[in-house]
Amino acid sequence: MRLLLAAPHSGAGKTTLALALLLALRERGLKVQPFKVGPDYIDPTHLERAAGRRPYNLDGFFLDEKGLLALFRHGMRGADFALIEGVMGLFDGKDPLGKVGSTAQVARLLRVPVALVVDAKGMAGSIAPLAKGFLEYDPGVRVVGVFANRVGSERHAEILREALAPLGLPLLGWLPQDPALALPERHLGLVLAGEVAPPLEALRRAFRVDLEGVLHLAASAPPLPEAPPFLPEKRPPRARVAYAWDRAFSFYYPEALELLEALGAELLPFSPLEDETLPEAHALLLGGGYPELFAGRLSENRALREAIRRFPGPIVAECGGYMYLSQGLWVGEDFFPMVGLVPGEARMAERPLLGYREVVALRENPWARPGEVFKGHEFHYARLPASPSPAWRRKGGEEVEGYTDGRIVASFVHLYLPARPEAAERFLGRWGA
Repeated sequence: MRLLLAAPHSGAGKTTLALALLLALRERGLKVQPFKVGPDYIDPTHLERAAGRRPYNLDGFFLDEKGLLALFRHGMRGADFALIEGVMGLFDGKDPLGKVGSTAQVARLLRVPVALVVDAKGMAGSIAPLAKGFLEYDPGVRVVGVFANRVGSERHAEILREALAPLGLPLLGWLPQDPALALPERHLGLVLAGEVAPPLEALRRAFRVDLEGVLHLAASAPPLPEAPPFLPEKRPPRARVAYAWDRAFSFYYPEALELLEALGAELLPFSPLEDETLPEAHALLLGGGYPELFAGRLSENRALREAIRRFPGPIVAECGGYMYLSQGLWVGEDFFPMVGLVPGEARMAERPLLGYREVVALRENPWARPGEVFKGHEFHYARLPASPSPAWRRKGGEEVEGYTDGRIVASFVHLYLPARPEAAERFLGRWGA
């Protein structure tokens, strides 16, 4: 059984509805596997709290149909039900028609029924033409029902149900308009589940759902073709890789970490906030996160900053990790010294830089050989000055970014390693066959 939650636009309440539905399905006794469409590190933390299982990212820009199917099957091991939360609006993606990198692309490739999540505040009969447009727009995307968010009353819900009935679309469930159900936000999206507990008990009490209808529609999904294993056969440990993991740094694709483990990496977490020493390791990974929120504490931990400066092996830093490796971080008018291994000082800007990226390696670095192309994504408010030794050039253009000296590679782009697993194999191969 599988079902995808999509919406007409961002902010309609997809994550809130997904949490409520995950709880209802688990109360029925089902093992529910959550997935998130798109390059999102934050919403999955909330989905994991509700599902009790690690979510995976499904992205049609990063992976082709075979790769997406393989990852989906990998995530579904031991699960009864797949609940997929979409990204932005149903047809929003890399291109104007949403052919690539959209929720609709994933719906088509995985042949999954779609339930539309509508913010119904101030809406009555107008829900019908809105839903009708999504129902008829793309024959390859099967919209089967509607969930309503921010509903004013039982009577309001009944009006919405009656308006949808002529379309053959059931109102599968709804949540009331209640500030207690909202998930707090900040500049990169929702606040991480590790920092604020999602209102699971309040959602459980407030949710009104036709669970039998949900199960019936999810069971109508057609069988999927077979796919090769997503991960290679497990290799013996051959390299210790320490990775930053705490409230300041936690942005990693789980399937990327699992790929490294399958290829022989022993992953060792450490905290740039709390630890004064590094694990004994061959290489360091510094993922993304929120160093700007913890700049004072990161700067005060001089012992770990010095340990990273002295570390002799390869260092890979992405986005927040890039900021941490810089000479320092400006937060407003306050300056905080950082590790100092890459040139430049990071400053926060008012507008974000975001989007899918294809980048070409300008010179050899821990992941890449010159000329190799990697897929990734960036979303950040920080800026660093142009590097004298950039790591990447934007494919199809002249824009360069990041920094590398061959041993260190640091960039604002989060690379999607499973799209180029041979890079991970080569990275770990330097420490053993």
